[in-house]
Amino acid sequence: MKQDGQIFSELPLRLRLTRSHACAYLEGRQERRLAADITQHGASHDQLAEAGFRRIENWVYRPACEGCQACIPIRVSAKDFRMSRNLSRIWRTNQDLTRTPSSRLVGQSHYQLFLDYLNSRHQDGQMAAMSFDEFSNMVHNSPIETALLEYRTVSGDLMACMLLDIQRGGLSAVYSFYNPEEQRRSLGSFMVIDLVQLAREMGLDWVYLGYYVADCRKMIYKARFQPSEVFINGRWVSFEQTRLAETMPAEL
Repeated sequence: MKQDGQIFSELPLRLRLTRSHACAYLEGRQERRLAADITQHGASHDQLAEAGFRRIENWVYRPACEGCQACIPIRVSAKDFRMSRNLSRIWRTNQDLTRTPSSRLVGQSHYQLFLDYLNSRHQDGQMAAMSFDEFSNMVHNSPIETALLEYRTVSGDLMACMLLDIQRGGLSAVYSFYNPEEQRRSLGSFMVIDLVQLAREMGLDWVYLGYYVADCRKMIYKARFQPSEVFINGRWVSFEQTRLAETMPAEL
């Protein structure tokens, strides 16, 4: 066998199948993921994201659950996005907030807001016991271009934060958290709208919102942001042209 003597300086990306554990979205189901460490493969992230993968710190993953395909990757068209009456109201309600990029050096104010949000919305979630160091790693440990956006009132009160990835052609909402006492503001939806606006400002086409799960109350809100596409059978297709459109939440 001919050997050309080449030395490969970069190891190939290795995909691993995780052990099954309780599903974070659907009660009584088991979740399993296909995951890869991209610490040395940051350049591969965008291609993986466009194939339905999500990032957590230096890892990317996508669900690989036996007998279940409920988690559907979804992305919003920034150029064509139009606000419904409900979303327009949310946008107007929050015009007193200013979006600024954080230095990414997270502090106690960020962490306390994160804890308040978790204690109100996700007490039983996997992040509920996250320490400050673990929270800091979630923000700082990224092999790609990542930003933490802050949303503050005129008086400087921190209302919400959005951790996002900047990809080729789009922005990806990695994680958001906000003041749970400000329910009238609908801050989660507001940050998605603002992320679409930011994508437009940057000349990017898409806003990636992670996974849409039709049978999970906490996840179906993503269908409000239209037009959008979902990743099914290896390709992105219009949300409205799928049966998922039947699960779109009604206007509030």
